[in-house]
Order: sequence, then C-alpha cells, then structure tokens
Amino acid sequence: MTDGFASILITGASSGLGAGLALAFARPGAALHLWGRNAGRLDEVAERCRARGAEIHAATLDVTDREATAHWVAASEAARPLDLVIANAGISAGTSDGGESDEQARAIFAVNVDGVFNTVLPALPFLRARGRGQVGIMSSLAGFRGFPGAPAYCASKAAVRVWGEALRGELAPFGVGVSVICPGFVADCLETLEEIAIEGRRAFLEAGGREFRYLGCLNEAPTFIEALASIARQHLSGWPTRPVPASAQAQAQAQVPTQQR
Repeated sequence: MTDGFASILITGASSGLGAGLALAFARPGAALHLWGRNAGRLDEVAERCRARGAEIHAATLDVTDREATAHWVAASEAARPLDLVIANAGISAGTSDGGESDEQARAIFAVNVDGVFNTVLPALPFLRARGRGQVGIMSSLAGFRGFPGAPAYCASKAAVRVWGEALRGELAPFGVGVSVICPGFVADCLETLEEIAIEGRRAFLEAGGREFRYLGCLNEAPTFIEALASIARQHLSGWPTRPVPASAQAQAQAQVPTQQR
C-alpha cells in the first residue's frame, strides 16, 4: 500500500471518530480490524467499509476485558500482520452539571486507561519484532486541563497522553512510531464522517505530526482531516534513533508467541 498501512486495527469503531477512521482507511487491499460494543452500529460501519473494497474483521468487544482483548489482538495479527493500531475506544459521563458518580469515574478509567493498555500492550511484541508499525492513542484536549464536572475523564485522557509520549521514545529505536491525538468535541454522525472520509485519507497520506490539538467540534472536514493526519508520520523527529542492539532485537523477537511468528 502507498501509505504503508495495509492492516489496521481500530477500537471504538462503531461510532464517532472510530467510525470515521474506519471509513477513511477503507479501500481495496486494506484489512480493517474493527472493534466496538454496539453490534448494530458496528455492522453498519463494517458494511460501508466493505462497499469501499476493504477486507473486514469485525468483533463486538469490550476493551476492559483484558483477556478477550489480548485474544483479538493476536487473532488480528494472525489474520494479517498489523501495521497500525489505533486505541480509540473511550467513554465519558457527558457534559451536564451532574458531574461523575463513583461508579462512572471507575468505569471511565477502566475504558479510557485500561482499555488503551489492553489494546496496545499485546500488540507491541509483534511490532517490535518486525521493527516497524505505528500506534495511535486517542487522548483529548481535556487531558491538558482538568474541567469541573469531568475530573475522571480529564485525568484518564491526561494519563494516556503522557503514557503515549513516553512510549514514543521507548519504541523509536525499534522503528515503531507512536502518535497521540488530542481532539475537542466529536460529532457522532456517521453520515458527516462518511462524507469526509475520502478527503481525510488523502490528507492523512500527505501530512503528519506527533500530536494534534484542536478546540472545537469534529464535524468539519478540515478538522477531521487534521486529526487523521496527526497519526500518519512514521518517522518522528525529536527522539534519538539509536540502533537497537542485536541482543535487544533478538529478545523482542523471542517475546512473540510461537504460534504467531
């Protein structure tokens, strides 16, 4: 593929930005591994992606289930070696004046933090062993400042933002890129996202950056295009790219499950 991404895993693909990303990458020759909790909406996104010529592997999955998520990462890798893993799934308690209950705060961290770990960590041994690949982590502008009414949401997005920034430097010597995306509000409208998907993929191939921040609503094509573009850069500046010692590379390859090599 011209963009280097032939096999793409996207969590939270049944709506919002995840659905838009799926549509943006859907084309002949691409394999999309789409996960979501809403089976009906996920099926709709999957069918639209198939209509664009993509090979689809869809699964109804809760990313808080560590064992099940690890299983599906391995299954996706077995179907076609992963080039890009986008940990997009996330929840909030809304933007009302009610704030977050104790139960909501714990659920937010389970999805927004543990869900990202559960998605990314099982994929890293495969990417490191191949010496290439890209990870996209969906954070938020809320990860830069705590807002009243959403303390757990803001804290969860701050956690994955900083984790992604640190992970970028750790994986750079292995040839694996990490991008953190920090959007504002997301328009959960599949029709709007579908309309801008083709233009979004074009911009994705032409632009890049380690981190994208935007304050506004992601129902405008230019905004969504920029969010896509923020993941695209595979050769990131700002981190020393020292050669990986042969012993470390051998160790990375040894950590890959035998049945997946």
